[in-house]
Amino acid sequence: MTASSGSASPPAPAPIVITGTGTDVGKTIATAALAAHGLSAGLDVGICKPIQTGLAPGEPGDAHEAARLSRVQRMLEIRRLPDPLAPETAARVAGLPQSTLPELIDPIRAWLRTSGGSAPDTAAASGPARGRLDLVEGAGGVLVRLGTGLTVLDLARSLDAPVIVVARAGLGTLSDTELTVRAIEAAGLRCAGIVIGSWPADPDLAERCNLEDLPRLTGVPVLGRVPAGAGAVERDEFGRRAPGWFVPDLLDVLRSGDRRAHYGEKSTVLGSPACQAAG
Repeated sequence: MTASSGSASPPAPAPIVITGTGTDVGKTIATAALAAHGLSAGLDVGICKPIQTGLAPGEPGDAHEAARLSRVQRMLEIRRLPDPLAPETAARVAGLPQSTLPELIDPIRAWLRTSGGSAPDTAAASGPARGRLDLVEGAGGVLVRLGTGLTVLDLARSLDAPVIVVARAGLGTLSDTELTVRAIEAAGLRCAGIVIGSWPADPDLAERCNLEDLPRLTGVPVLGRVPAGAGAVERDEFGRRAPGWFVPDLLDVLRSGDRRAHYGEKSTVLGSPACQAAG
C-alpha cells in the first residue's frame, strides 16, 4: 500500500467513486481531469486506486498517472496484483488471498481523515478553505470482482459515495451505459452522471446522437467529455484545459445531487453538436 503523507483533519465529505462501462474506457484520465478541475477551484484533492492489476512492484500505476497529470499530492494505492486480469482472477492465478471489504475500506477511511496540501497556489485557493474532493477509481466495469463477491458497488455503499460512470462515445455505448447506471441505482446508490472518456475531435453521427441520447435513456446527465488523447497533453496544459471539459456547475452538482440543470435548454452547456445526418 502506498500513500502520500498528510496530517489529521476533521471528517471529510463523501468521496466520489469513478467506475466505467468496461475496461479501457478512460477512467484514469477522466479521474485526472476531475482532479485538475477540483484543484483549479481551490479544493484539497485526493486520488485513490484501491486495487490495481498488471503491475510489478515499484511500477507507476493508474493513481500515480492521474496524480502526475493533475498535480495532486494526496494519493493512495492499497493493493496491486501482477497479472493484467480482473482482481479476483489475478489473485487466484497468483495464489494470493482474495481482497476483502475491510482490507480496502479501512485504509480508504483512514486516508479520508488526512489532508495533504493538494490545493494549488492560485487565486481560487487564496481565500477561505473551500473543502475537498476525494476520487476513488475502481477497476474495470462496475461489476468486476475486486475480491470474491466484492465489487466497486460495495465500496461505494460503504463510503456512502455517489458514482460517476465513464463511458465510451461511440456505437454501443447506450446499452453499456444504461446497464451500468441501472446496476448502480439497483444497489441503492446515486449515479451523479456520465463522463465520456475519449471524445473525438471530429465526432461521427453515432457519437453526436449518443451525447443527446445518454441522458434521456439513463436519467443522469453527461457531466463532461474528455478529449481523445488528453493523457498525452503536457500536465500544465492539462490542468489549464481540464475545467473546460466539464459542465460549468460540475462541483455543485456533485455536492447537491441536483440533475435538473442539465436538461432542456441547458443540456447544451457542453456545446454538443447536432444529432443529424449530413444533408
